[in-house]
Amino acid sequence: MTMKAVRFTVPGAPPVVETVPIPTPGPGQVLVRIGGAGVCHSDLHVLDHGAPGFHGPFTLGHENAGWVAALGAGVSGWKEGDPVAVYGFWGCGHCHACLLSMESYCENAEHLPNNGGGIGTDGGMAEYMLVPSPRLLVPLGKLAPRDAAPLTDAALTPYHAIKRGLHLLTPDATVVVIGVGGLGHMAVQLLRVLCGARVVAVDLDERKLEHARQLGADLTVNSRNAAEAAETINAFTGRRKAAMVLDFVGIQPTLDLAIQLVGRNSQLTVVGVGGGTIPLTQWTLPFGCSVSTPLWGSRAELMEVIALAQSGRIHVDTHCFSFEQGPQVLQDLRDGKVVGRGVLVPDAA
Repeated sequence: MTMKAVRFTVPGAPPVVETVPIPTPGPGQVLVRIGGAGVCHSDLHVLDHGAPGFHGPFTLGHENAGWVAALGAGVSGWKEGDPVAVYGFWGCGHCHACLLSMESYCENAEHLPNNGGGIGTDGGMAEYMLVPSPRLLVPLGKLAPRDAAPLTDAALTPYHAIKRGLHLLTPDATVVVIGVGGLGHMAVQLLRVLCGARVVAVDLDERKLEHARQLGADLTVNSRNAAEAAETINAFTGRRKAAMVLDFVGIQPTLDLAIQLVGRNSQLTVVGVGGGTIPLTQWTLPFGCSVSTPLWGSRAELMEVIALAQSGRIHVDTHCFSFEQGPQVLQDLRDGKVVGRGVLVPDAA
């Protein structure tokens, strides 16, 4: 039995759609029939640079949801047909961080055979995906997998990042979201649910800024002219400035802007992997400002994110495509043409 899959081959090469065998679950493993696989900027990072320490080829896709298709020997607690989300980062499962379900901070990450599906081993941009342990599955309830797949990163990552500084986001504070694409548009919604702080959304794309306004941002600012953007935002925040800045881009211009926006006793949270740097000295940032570089989130937090989606308090703006369209969707994402989240599904027209 075979299936179509969107594959990484070597760093710098475009993705390819290939026919590969459908895997069979071994002892302790679970085979998931994919209902949706989110298309993420991290996929572009893998295509450009590979997965550090891991070699291709492998199937892309780390935002995945579907239905249990088959259980390996010894697996209990699940049955065929159960709708599930697949937790994206695969740790060792037994270190202190993993026992807290914080597998993205696994103490043994550098010595593992891979960091997860689509990050060193086969991911979910295919009809089926092999998951190495049932602990990596989270029940979806009535959520449709094609809608829920991006929750595993596009919602989980900003949720985790926000929670790390939630104590700063009081009703009289302001939080700035730089980059309101896949993760950023979820951050705007999550901030509306989790705190009473005012939300400023920043982007270069007017379509994404309009989307942020529809999602409840109090102020939207185009950062094409960085000096004017900083002046506008600082006038809005006042002397206190921003209690938190969430940078979902991470390139040098966005980090340079973020430094101008944070206030004292604040947090500058860098989520994007754009490669920018912050020259940290005692005088670079306001006193009391911490810099946070969160990675993904915990399995327990994914359960919380799914609960928010089940209650209708957050939703991913998804656009579905077939696996055959996967390479073009990835290129459109690179070109900045995707608003919300692209999702590859087996049955897309």
